[in-house]
Amino acid sequence: MQRCLQLAANGLGRVRPNPLVGCVVVQDGNIISEGFHQEYGHNHAERNALLRVSNSSPKLGEVAHSDGGVCIGATLYVNLEPCSHYGKTPPCADLIIEKGVKRVVCCNDDPNPLVAGGGFRKLEEAGIEVVRHVLEEEGRELNRRFFTFMEKQRPYVILKWAESADGFMAPVTPGPYWLSTQRQNRLNHRWRTEEAAILVGSETYLQDSPTLTPRHYLGPAPQPVVLDRRGRVESGKWKVESNRLQPLILSCQTIPEVLHELYERKLQSVIVEGGRKVLDAFIESGLYDEVRILRSPQTLGNGLKAPKVPKIVPNRLTIID
Repeated sequence: MQRCLQLAANGLGRVRPNPLVGCVVVQDGNIISEGFHQEYGHNHAERNALLRVSNSSPKLGEVAHSDGGVCIGATLYVNLEPCSHYGKTPPCADLIIEKGVKRVVCCNDDPNPLVAGGGFRKLEEAGIEVVRHVLEEEGRELNRRFFTFMEKQRPYVILKWAESADGFMAPVTPGPYWLSTQRQNRLNHRWRTEEAAILVGSETYLQDSPTLTPRHYLGPAPQPVVLDRRGRVESGKWKVESNRLQPLILSCQTIPEVLHELYERKLQSVIVEGGRKVLDAFIESGLYDEVRILRSPQTLGNGLKAPKVPKIVPNRLTIID
């Protein structure tokens, strides 16, 4: 199951709004195949793994297309309940039954109402043994964006800012100012590829003209969002020429309204990059799940103070020096 989770993580940022899923097939005590969900709209993890069982198997990471044989008596490990409905692809539960798998071991039940126990039920009705809740907490941690979106009906929220060694976000003079080191900046851009949306306030947008793209890291760009409560930003004058996504400009007055709007647009996660007032509003609302701080070796002496680190679960606070 640990291998399933390891495989599943390879889809981060590429399968949204689907969950991260990995699959390992074991027969006679040996791993005979494995796979993961690689891209939204393509084969799910179980299908990739089951269709890979053959003498001429494609390498891990390649998409399997044709029937690769059977798995009579095998045990299939997967970190999320196999789907039982038709979506972009056929039901994985049907293929598991067809291939002769005798046992399925799983981390988590799927909270999606389209599945919600239907996958397990279909397998058990076909005579397949189902073992549930193996490494359950680890599975929820991996798919924390998916579970938050499904269970709380809001996106998973990450608050992120850069601060100087003496605790300031920006100097006294308004305008763009980069505190992050080159290594921190690249990490920040990797983080952007992992989330569905990136949000800033209108003041940050007007003062800094941020591109809001992962231009220093290869990966999908998040949906740019500007919280513009005073109607100061004109969508026709958006400055992000390199971003293929149209900006989403929200006039919502409260954080719950913002998150509801993002939920309605099926944006499963959002990384909030500022400014200070927007970050404070999220902290005061309590509607956030992680805090990430890039702490620069630079000192400013004075300027705009960084937010106070809120009291959150310790493993949800990341500080990068």
